[in-house]
Amino acid sequence: MKVAVVGATGLVGGVMFQVLKEHNFPISELIPVASARSVGKKIDYEGKEYTVVGMQDAIDMRPDVAIFSAGGGTSKEWAPKFAEVGCVVVDNSSAWRMDPTKKLVVPEVNADQLTKDDLIIANPNCSTIQMVLSLAPLHKAFGIKRLVISTYQSFTGTGVPAVNQYEAEKRGEDTAGTDRPYHYPIFENCIPHCDVFLDNDYTKEEMKLVHETRKILGDDSIAITATAVRVPVHGGHSESVNVEFERPFTVEKVRELLAATPGVVVQDDVANNLYPMPLLAKHRDEVFVGRIRRDESIENGLNLWIVADNLRKGAATNAVQIATYLAENNLIGSAVSAS
Repeated sequence: MKVAVVGATGLVGGVMFQVLKEHNFPISELIPVASARSVGKKIDYEGKEYTVVGMQDAIDMRPDVAIFSAGGGTSKEWAPKFAEVGCVVVDNSSAWRMDPTKKLVVPEVNADQLTKDDLIIANPNCSTIQMVLSLAPLHKAFGIKRLVISTYQSFTGTGVPAVNQYEAEKRGEDTAGTDRPYHYPIFENCIPHCDVFLDNDYTKEEMKLVHETRKILGDDSIAITATAVRVPVHGGHSESVNVEFERPFTVEKVRELLAATPGVVVQDDVANNLYPMPLLAKHRDEVFVGRIRRDESIENGLNLWIVADNLRKGAATNAVQIATYLAENNLIGSAVSAS
């Protein structure tokens, strides 16, 4: 397949190449795409050097699939132009997620909704992906009534500028007054401010968890509230998720359902200090779930601790899995076998 990676020189773009290689995605021609300032740069993939091209040049090359990791504005402008030439776009930005005409997909949960008519497909927010993958089997079994979510999100989720800010502060440099993405230092600090604040005093990131979860699970009745915090951590996002179910459950059944869910690894042995951590999730594609215990303060309440590498399952891996599903099911290009 002819594959374009849009945002090829960004943080997620770099991980995208790693994931495409590791998943043996069948590429007959690779097209690295970026903004004008990066055109002409070289990308090495599988021992071969590729030259970064601009948007229109990439469209003229008629790719089969384009994986976008270049921001909402770029996607809004260019994704439809790729789609116009028959290219399927898998978009990592927030541009299309809540568009009622676009599918919002976590492959293990709802890829079966995809058809050949879906030329722009939205990749959910990183925090949403890991949580929904863990909650989908529990919602089916017990019915989720309410979610209270607290996230502890790696600064890598903000991209290269945030990594640069963290590294500068780690070296002892004062970043005040510089073009830094955070208002405050992120090194040795926690910032309860992910994305912009909205009129309801929640951040955009917090409301993504609300709206995207309902859309993916197909249930607008779920009551959801969230607090998203940026933390000085490499390796992934962590989430404390409090669940109130409609129906009774047992912790044993919860563990059983999670252990049987593709892409989920249960790490829940407190006697041996085994629980999910970003340190263990880094560079992994799986979603790790632990600290599974009943919430004794309410009826049918459960607590979960969920961790995943936000650059992989939270972005690049999920996008590649979507493209793989499309190819394997003859929804794009030719049938392939990719793991």
